[in-house]
Parts: sequence; structure tokens; C-alpha cells
Amino acid sequence: QVQLEESGGGLVQPGGSLRLSCTASGGIFSIYDMAWYRQPPGKQRELVATVTRGGNSNYADSVKGRFTISRDNAKNTVYLRMDSLKPEDTAVYYCNSYSVIFGEYWGQGTQVTVSS
Repeated sequence: QVQLEESGGGLVQPGGSLRLSCTASGGIFSIYDMAWYRQPPGKQRELVATVTRGGNSNYADSVKGRFTISRDNAKNTVYLRMDSLKPEDTAVYYCNSYSVIFGEYWGQGTQVTVSS
């Protein structure tokens, strides 16, 4: 059983930056592909970025060039650096871990609000 705990959300002005962190416990972090999802108000959850256990990353078109996902296996942590934030980035951001063998897990979410 993997537990994921996000942190780093908050209120930021348009054009600002935030770094989200997600720390895992209860499993072998390095074997999981990791991802960040978000759910804007009144909308469905959507994929933001992924980083494989091998370190390959992919991004939704809406965040390419602005967001950077990274992982530190020694710290059991995945990060999402968010720059040039826009009001439409406002959402609850969720951390996700996935393994074909060991299953899928979610964090509880952290709120990001981009507003002046």
C-alpha cells in the first residue's frame, strides 16, 4: 500500500511560480511511474504531466514549456515546478503513482489558485 502526500499548493498571482511536491511512503518508489493530474472547478480531472520510472517525461499541451516534472528516487518524491501560471491553471492538483504489477495510488490533492 502506497501513501502519497502532496504539498506546496497555495494562492499565487498570474505569472507567478509554485513548486508542488509529492512524497511517497509504503512502497518502492523507484518502480512506479509518477504523474500529476488536476481538476479545475466544475470540470473533470485531467492529466498534467508524467515521469516514468526511467525518467522520461511528458506534458499536456496546455502546460508545455511552463511546467516541469521531476523525481528524486532517493527522497521518494516527485515534483511539479509551475512557472508563468495562468488563472486557468487553478485546480486541485493530485499526485498519482502507477505500476502494472502493484497498481495505482492517489494523493489527497493540493489546491492551487492563480488570481490577482
